Amino acid sequence: MQSEIVLLHGWGMNKQVWQLSIEQLQQVQPLPVRAINLAGFGGAEFPEHCKSLDDIADEIATELADGSVLIGWSLGGLVALNLAHRYPAKVAKVVMVASNPCFVEQPDWPGIKPKVLAGFKQALADDSAKTIERFLAIQAMGSEHARDDIKQLRQLLAQLPEPHPEALSLGLDALNRCDYRAYFRELTQPVFGLFGRLDALVPGDVIERMSALNPHFKAFVLPKASHAPFISHKDEFVTHLKSIL
Repeated sequence: MQSEIVLLHGWGMNKQVWQLSIEQLQQVQPLPVRAINLAGFGGAEFPEHCKSLDDIADEIATELADGSVLIGWSLGGLVALNLAHRYPAKVAKVVMVASNPCFVEQPDWPGIKPKVLAGFKQALADDSAKTIERFLAIQAMGSEHARDDIKQLRQLLAQLPEPHPEALSLGLDALNRCDYRAYFRELTQPVFGLFGRLDALVPGDVIERMSALNPHFKAFVLPKASHAPFISHKDEFVTHLKSIL
C-alpha cells in the first residue's frame, strides 16, 4: 500500500526545486507529498560517516514510512534505486526523473562522457559556486526557455543554505562510480521513468536499454523538455505523474 510521495533532488540542488511540483501534486491526488534534502544539501546535516551513496540512502531511510513512493531526479534517481533495493519494505514504487541507473557512458551503455564528469570534479575543487552555475546551464540546455528555467531554479535554490563541499564531492563521485543496473534489473517494485527528449545529461537511447533490463519499466518522454522537466513543463510533468501514481 502506498503511504506517501517523497521527492528526492539532484546533485548540487536542494528540496526547494520541488516546491511547485508539490503544490500541484497535492491538488491532483490524495497521498501526502513532501521533499527531503539529501545529506549535506539545503542545510541538512552532513554526518562524518557519510562516505558513499549507501550512507546517504541510510540517512534518508530513517525518514521514510513503509510504502513510500519515491520520485528521484537525476542523482536522486540513484538514491531511489538504492533505497528500493536495500529497504524494499519502505519503497512501494520508484519514479526516475531524468535519471540513469549508470550515468557514465560504458561500452554497452549510453551516458555522460567520463571526461565531462572528470572536468566537473576538477572545476568543483577550483570554484564550487561557479561549477553549480555551469551545471544549472547544462540542465536547461535544449529547453526553449532555458534562461527562465535557470532563473527559476536559482531562485528556488536560494531559499535554503548552500551545499556542504563534501556532499558535492561525494555526489559527483556517486554519479561517476555507481552502476545500479543490477539493482534496476532486479527491482520487485513498479518502476517508471520521466525523461526530457532534449536532455544533455541523460541520452534518449538509455530508455530502450532500461526497458530491456527491466521489462516492467514504463517510460514517458516530454518532447520539448530537457533535464528539469518539472521546471520547464510543470503541467505536462504532473499529468504524467498523476497517471503513474
